[in-house]
Parts: sequence; structure tokens; C-alpha cells
Amino acid sequence: MPMKNEAENVAFVTEAIAVACAGVGPFEAIYVDDASTDATAAAILALRARFPFLRLVRHPLSAGQSAAIHSGVLVARGDVICTLDGDGQNPPSEIPKLLGKLEANSFGGRAFPEGVALVAGQRVGRRDTLSKRWASRAANAIRQSLLRDGTRDTGCGLKLFRRDAFLALPYFDHMHRYLPALFARDGWQVTHVDVAHAERHAGRSNYANLGRALVGIYDLIGVAWLIRRRKKARGTEVLEEVS
Repeated sequence: MPMKNEAENVAFVTEAIAVACAGVGPFEAIYVDDASTDATAAAILALRARFPFLRLVRHPLSAGQSAAIHSGVLVARGDVICTLDGDGQNPPSEIPKLLGKLEANSFGGRAFPEGVALVAGQRVGRRDTLSKRWASRAANAIRQSLLRDGTRDTGCGLKLFRRDAFLALPYFDHMHRYLPALFARDGWQVTHVDVAHAERHAGRSNYANLGRALVGIYDLIGVAWLIRRRKKARGTEVLEEVS
């Protein structure tokens, strides 16, 4: 979970995660503090005695949401990763809904169905401002027309994916907005789940619609280029290995 200046939301989200994940088996919650200027890190550390599943990663300089997600996945111990935003708008109570798309394996755990690497949440009943909803709707329409990734809402922070498949994706700033297209580019299937959306619990958004739109133009062109230049090699047979 990326966090930047979310000190007022830490306890609220952590308590909700503890309830939502109580019956899913061993888990950890990795909070990535993206160089917050408030007491976000202190709030996380203060909760560790009560919630030992908490882990804290800190960026000395703000690097953005994609970098925070990447940092969290790099240090994660599990093979199944779930992401959500740190403002409480992605209800942790929806996590079991995403996990429900996994299958039981022979070790008593859960695994992705064959060929699937991403379960993407799609928000219904959004509780954002009208301007934010309009901006998101326009961005999704443009993205879908160019990338055809079959995803209605890539901006939803609730996503479940294979750690190894994620780390094999091309990494770049703002990549988190294009995960369905990037996973599909590597030959993986994407499953979608409708999830609830809530109002921000406290504080204010760290992202502006105009700023996201400006960088999104370059990102969209770049992702379209990556898709067209991809050589499909996943799953091919190795005929000869030279040592």
C-alpha cells in the first residue's frame, strides 16, 4: 500500500485489513511511505505492537505511486500480492472477493488459475468528486480505444497479482495505471471483479486531475509502443541450451 501524508488514515485502514484478512491464512501488510512530510511513518510504527503483520518501507525522496508499489513487491515474502490505496477509498473488506478468484492448491494454499496473473478490481458506485469521475471516465475511454485491454477501470487500487509476473513487467513511472495491458502483453489472462468504493476517510488527495492527464498522454503512447514491440516468447519450448 503506497502512502504519502496519510497519517490520519493509517489506523483506520489497518484495522479494516486485520478484520478482512483474519481468515485468509498468513499475510503481511507492507506500507510504503513515499517520503511523507507528516507523521505517517510514526503512525505505522506505533501500530506494530498491536498488529505484528505490519511492515514499513520508507522512500527518502518521493518517487510516486508506481515506485512505491514496486518497492513493496520487491520486499514482499508472499507469491500473491494485493494492492490498495492508503486513503481508505478501497475498502479492505473487498480483499476476500478478489481472493475468491483463486483456486486451492495441493499445499492447502491458494493459487491463480492456469494462465491468469491478475485479478483487477473495478469500482462501482464511485464516491469521488464529479470532476474526478469525469476525468477518470475520459481517460479510461481513451486508454481503452488505444490499448483495448478489456478493463473498464484501471484506476482502481484494488488489484491481486502474481509477484513473479509483476516483477517481469517493464518498469516505468506511472506503470500502475496500465497493469491489465502490461500483463496481457506478456501473455497473461486478466480477471475482473466489481468492488465497492468509499469516500476518502481523512486528508486530501495527493494527485491532481490535470497533472495526471498530462503525464498520461506520454505514458499511453509508450505503453502502446511496448505492446506493439513485444515478442511473444512466454510458454515457448527451449529447443537448445548453450552453456
